[in-house]
Amino acid sequence: MQDVAREMNLSETAFLTPAQSSASSEPSGYSLRWFTPAVEVDLCGHATLASAHVLWEDGHLPPHEPARFHTRSGLLAASKRGEWIEMDFPSTPPQPAQAPAGLLDALGVAAEFVGQTKFDFLVRVASEGELRALKPDFALLRRISARGIIVTARSESPEFDFLSRFFAPAAGIDEDPVTGSSHCALGPYWSKELGKTQLTAYQASPRGGVVRVRANGSRVILGGQAVTVLRGDLISPSGL
Repeated sequence: MQDVAREMNLSETAFLTPAQSSASSEPSGYSLRWFTPAVEVDLCGHATLASAHVLWEDGHLPPHEPARFHTRSGLLAASKRGEWIEMDFPSTPPQPAQAPAGLLDALGVAAEFVGQTKFDFLVRVASEGELRALKPDFALLRRISARGIIVTARSESPEFDFLSRFFAPAAGIDEDPVTGSSHCALGPYWSKELGKTQLTAYQASPRGGVVRVRANGSRVILGGQAVTVLRGDLISPSGL
C-alpha cells in the first residue's frame, strides 16, 4: 500500500477492503487505511469522503445505507445528505501549548493562539489576509515533531465562519488541498470561540475547498462533496 501511495503521489491514497463478517447483527462495513507518499496516517477526511462516494456510486452500497469504516481512529461513518456527504469523526480539540522552537519562524507569523491536538499543532493568526499570504519555510517546518501544522483565522466574509491551511512536510505533503481531519480540531475550537455549533469553513489552499462542520460533543460531523474524475486499473507485474 505504501508503494502504491508513493506511485500515486497524492496527499493521501485510501485503501478499502471488506471487513470480516462477525456474529453481530450490525453490518460489518469496510476496513479503511490511508497513506501519504511517505507514511501511513491515523485519520484522513477527504480520502474517507472519496471512499464513501465510490462505494455508493459503483453500487457496493445502496445510496440510503451509511458507509461504515474500521480505521486506526476507530469506527467512522458516512451518510448521504442530498448532494453532500456527512462524516462522523472523533473530536480532537486543541489544548493551549507553547509553540515549539522554529514553528513561528517557519511560518513567518505572530500567533494569537497556539494549541496542540492529538496529531497536529494549531496556530491562529490575526487576519484572513495574513493566512492567505503565508509562504512557509518547509525545510524548517519539516523539523517540527507533529503530523502537521494547522493555521487558521476568522473569516472576513459572511459566507464562512473561519478559514484554514494545513501543512505537513514531515508526512510528505507540503500543503494539503482540503483536510477533513484538521476540522476535527478546528470545529470544537471555533465553536467555542464563536458560540455556535454549526459552522461553514473554507480551506484556503491554492485549490481550496468548503467544509461544513458541526460540533457534537466528543464527535464532529463534517460535510463535503465528491465527484468522480478518473477511473482506471492498477496493474501489478507478476511476482510483485
